[in-house]
Amino acid sequence: MCAAPVPAPSPTAPIVARCQELFDDLDFGAARRWKAAAPGRKVVAFMPVYAPRELVHAAGMLPLGIMGAGESLEVIHGDAYYQSYICRIPRSTLELGITGRLDFVDGFLFPSLCDVIRNLSGIWKLLFPKVYVRYLDVPQNFTPGMADEFWVHELQELREGLGKLAGVEITDDALRDSIAVYNENRRVVREVYAYRAAEPWQAPSSDVYLLMRAGLVLPVEEHTRLLRDWLAAARSEKRQRRDNTRIVLNGVFCEQPPLGLIKAIEMAGCYVVDDDFMLVNRLLIGDVPVEGDPLANLSTAYLTRSEETASKYQPDQAAKGQYIVDAVRRNGAEGVIFAAPSFCDPALLERPMLEERLDRVDVPYIGFKYAENSAQMQPVREQAGTFADSIKLWSTP
Repeated sequence: MCAAPVPAPSPTAPIVARCQELFDDLDFGAARRWKAAAPGRKVVAFMPVYAPRELVHAAGMLPLGIMGAGESLEVIHGDAYYQSYICRIPRSTLELGITGRLDFVDGFLFPSLCDVIRNLSGIWKLLFPKVYVRYLDVPQNFTPGMADEFWVHELQELREGLGKLAGVEITDDALRDSIAVYNENRRVVREVYAYRAAEPWQAPSSDVYLLMRAGLVLPVEEHTRLLRDWLAAARSEKRQRRDNTRIVLNGVFCEQPPLGLIKAIEMAGCYVVDDDFMLVNRLLIGDVPVEGDPLANLSTAYLTRSEETASKYQPDQAAKGQYIVDAVRRNGAEGVIFAAPSFCDPALLERPMLEERLDRVDVPYIGFKYAENSAQMQPVREQAGTFADSIKLWSTP
């Protein structure tokens, strides 16, 4: 009796395995090794959703994205600082800090995402007084002139603070070089997303998710190479195409879902063709100009050429929620799954407005909530599977 042929190893498997190791490492060994590799190196952490990483990079420091502790760390100390009726990410982030897992971090940026993150910046200052802490007050008033002046002023203060932390002057030329480096990274990130939207069976969203998470802990140049290597490997492989439903996943921009949740949605018969995971990797749309005033260029890019999200003010109320319709059409999606962390005010308050937009154009949707340490995925799989089946059975061809 002949043995069954052994399937050839996937060319993307080693790359994804490395990203999985980075994802699982709550001691941030890659960032620690980067810091230890040369004297005087410093690491600046940041919370979701957006931070001007170019300024950190231009100072010769490593930006480190902190997305909570996931599902593998028990939160004990963090619960002493926050009430139970808020999302889990501030408590698990505090747990990382109090247990020494972030003891190598020299600075921490807290963007103005919500009241919880605002308060976390103050708690971090009290608990870790030797760490440079900056509450990053991103613009909420987009009035031309006023918004530019405000945001450039904020960026200049951040530039001075980061320069003092690094012990260097962040020159315009250094900042232009960093903008160019991040432009390249954003281009490759968009290429990965476009490839998944075009051929989602070739690019499992759990793999793409891990690739994007790697970009939060690796130097940007290394992450760009990793993405290019993965694209080349993915294109050399032929995976089985299934009759899955193409969906957009929305609401996951801050506290991240367990990896099992993403896999459960895929196993339920859904191809995720767009999402809002880790928006910092692609919040800015297109290249930021490298000529001229780099702070003004970063400011203009954020104010006029950045993705819409629940944590960003939309000055044109008539256009509120249009971005989700555009995402559906641009990626050929058949429906939307709203997944948001429990008690996430930005996501849950915006959801009814997005649903109203989708109702206007007859796009089906469902919604559920999660926490980063959610363990039971069967209900998610059943709900997503029923949703996918209903689209296939009853949607108008």
